[in-house]
Amino acid sequence: MITKDLLIIGGGSAGMAAAIGAYEKGIRDILVLEKEPFLGGILNQCIHNGFGLSEFKEELSGPEFAARFIEQVKERGIEFKLNAFVTKMTKDKVVTYSTREGSFQVKAKAIIMATGCYERTAGAISLPGDRPAGVMTAGQAQLYLNEYGYLVGKRVFILGSGDIGLIMARRLTLEGAKVLGVAELCAWSNGLNRNIVQCLEDYDIPLYLSHTVTMVKGKSRLEKVVISKVDENNSPIPGTEKEFECDTLILSVGLLPNNWLLNTINVPQSSTKGSLVNEKLETMLPGVFSCGNVLHVHDLVDNVVTEAREAGENAADYILNVNEENKEYIDVLAGEGISYAIPGKIDLRNADDSLTFKYRVRKPSRNVYIVFEQAGNIIRKMLKPVIIPSEMEIIKLPKKLFSENGGSIT
Repeated sequence: MITKDLLIIGGGSAGMAAAIGAYEKGIRDILVLEKEPFLGGILNQCIHNGFGLSEFKEELSGPEFAARFIEQVKERGIEFKLNAFVTKMTKDKVVTYSTREGSFQVKAKAIIMATGCYERTAGAISLPGDRPAGVMTAGQAQLYLNEYGYLVGKRVFILGSGDIGLIMARRLTLEGAKVLGVAELCAWSNGLNRNIVQCLEDYDIPLYLSHTVTMVKGKSRLEKVVISKVDENNSPIPGTEKEFECDTLILSVGLLPNNWLLNTINVPQSSTKGSLVNEKLETMLPGVFSCGNVLHVHDLVDNVVTEAREAGENAADYILNVNEENKEYIDVLAGEGISYAIPGKIDLRNADDSLTFKYRVRKPSRNVYIVFEQAGNIIRKMLKPVIIPSEMEIIKLPKKLFSENGGSIT
């Protein structure tokens, strides 16, 4: 068994930014484990631009953004292993991983989870009908087209208006495929507004809100899909069916944190399906931190690396100050209209002077107030002219506004 000060699981944008953050705080004994044969994670297949506006003050493609971080990791001499698949983790921070050379164990003083997220599949949403070839997730279609050069279909329908699905609608159109439409279960799009405009409206691709696929038909290959309008309970309305002849159905129906390692050792979860964390991005297992899409699904990679760098810095502080005081937490609760709030717990005694809250709303709204309360007292009230679920909100508030003895924050 080898020992490391800091072990980072995942070598995508979050893992690399976390490693750099810890390095800049003085930690040198770092190991990054990445299951793919290259660093960069999902960014390597995201060849569209729109990355780096906050981080680098210029617009980059996904591979360009990843390359900047790969260069920084290599410049600092941070150790990383590729084709390294983590198979087990224990509560005393012993991690087992396998490579082509065999199976190994490493014990770390601190661990950062940066394993990203995964897509919901046809089985996850109980997609009705046949199971022919030609039904795949948006990320899988993106991988086939952008990295392997395979056009996945010629007549394509897309279920779900997540950002990857919208981007693939444009990408497939540019490659000569006919995208027949996008169906979205909600009465609003779940993608960023810029992607609705640039990926659908600019190419005259119809968006069917409050619709879902109610039948998949095909033998060896997909032949057609049927969509139906849904009511307020998301139940299909008889008589509203529309049929599309197509050879490919792409699913863009949500992402879930890839948090199975911590789930196997019963580290508490939050409502995001990621881990419950405190204001330091530390899980309820001391010395284990979580950041990026494995904690909660982000809308922008710039926000991922900002959060991950912070996790690296906090992990460094933990390593350098092992004798931490016992935590005295107050809960942070998602109130009416809020789908989740991070962090889930705060130790005001050890928190920095300002607290960062991240949240998403349940549905689009105009002219609403975001209200922070503690023990029935309004701490801060902010008017939001427009707020939508697809955009993560980030708010910083002074710690002095809150009381250590005031109970939970809503």
